Amino acid sequence: MTAALPVPLPVRERWPAGVTPRADRGERGERGERLALRSDEVPRHAVWLVVIDPAGARPPRLARFAELPQLLRAGDLVVVNDAATLPGSLPGVTAGGSRFELRLSGPVEAGRLAGVAFGPGDHRTRTEDRAPPPRLAPGDRVAVAGLPATVVGAAGRRVELAVHAGGEALWQGLYAAGAPVQYAHRRERLPLWSVQTAYAGRPWAAEMPSAGRPLTWDVVLGLRRAGIAVAPLTHAAGLSSTGDDALDRALPWPERYEIPRRTADAIDAARARGGRVIAVGTSVVRALESAAGDACPDAGQPAPGPAVRAGSGVASLRLDAAYRPRVVSGLVSGLHVPGESHFELLSAFAPPEPLRRALALAAQHGLSGHELGDACLILPA
Repeated sequence: MTAALPVPLPVRERWPAGVTPRADRGERGERGERLALRSDEVPRHAVWLVVIDPAGARPPRLARFAELPQLLRAGDLVVVNDAATLPGSLPGVTAGGSRFELRLSGPVEAGRLAGVAFGPGDHRTRTEDRAPPPRLAPGDRVAVAGLPATVVGAAGRRVELAVHAGGEALWQGLYAAGAPVQYAHRRERLPLWSVQTAYAGRPWAAEMPSAGRPLTWDVVLGLRRAGIAVAPLTHAAGLSSTGDDALDRALPWPERYEIPRRTADAIDAARARGGRVIAVGTSVVRALESAAGDACPDAGQPAPGPAVRAGSGVASLRLDAAYRPRVVSGLVSGLHVPGESHFELLSAFAPPEPLRRALALAAQHGLSGHELGDACLILPA
């Protein structure tokens, strides 16, 4: 049963001591309701869900994330992104001694590091307030994470480095000197373990696939006991912000994914039995929708939509209000307000009015819209 919330959540129970919640990330809806959300971290066992009916027939309601198994139904399939989060914030220094930060934007490929360069600033400096990096041009020698490297590509603040170390030495250097991408609202630095999902595997994600953060093993077991299958894919979730307006408008950039055969088969089986495919995070949506082919599944396994091809690919799909998902029926995601790029992604699953009503409810109860905050479940009847 969904927990009742007769009054707004007490802020003092939600926000760590010494942290001042922000309330400037939103706007007002068409009827004047406040859409601003807090930006504080919420412990993963204390996350709340705003349950949204995309048709708008039912008003949004709140539930504990732990109630997810009761909000879905037997026969549904939950698909998660099992990419582990990289130590994606790396210290660098030019041959002339100028320091910079490299934030990885994707997986480490054959000793190549691709990302966005930032100038001086600590983890409390907002991304958009960071100073520009020193000039980096192809051929320049630098050191990153204490490892010698050469700039092999540069386009503004986007750079690619070839590291002169490989194998174990490369990974030891990255994990010894690097840290996860930080968020300025936090007093203390985020440790790497705190931005991993319970089921993380290969280190592919530049930032945490955060929609899966509250999907603890207790919740996963609850799903399975309720007859709801869980299947993984790996998607190289990229940066959520670069601090550069032009770069941010192009996010998300093309990102690698890999879908196991067993996951593609599980999707076919779920749809054949009338189950819904629920994506945990927009990275899962982009992977599944990008891998949707026009061929039907094998004979004897009909499905009401295109088959999902197993294997590797690059997701270049952009989700917005004009996109109609062909594979994914429902979505678990963070909370995002109009004006943020992720709000456009949510708009592929629900019209603006149900989303605004849900955000107004979230704001009323003091929920957090941060990457490490509360969540929403967009779910058709």
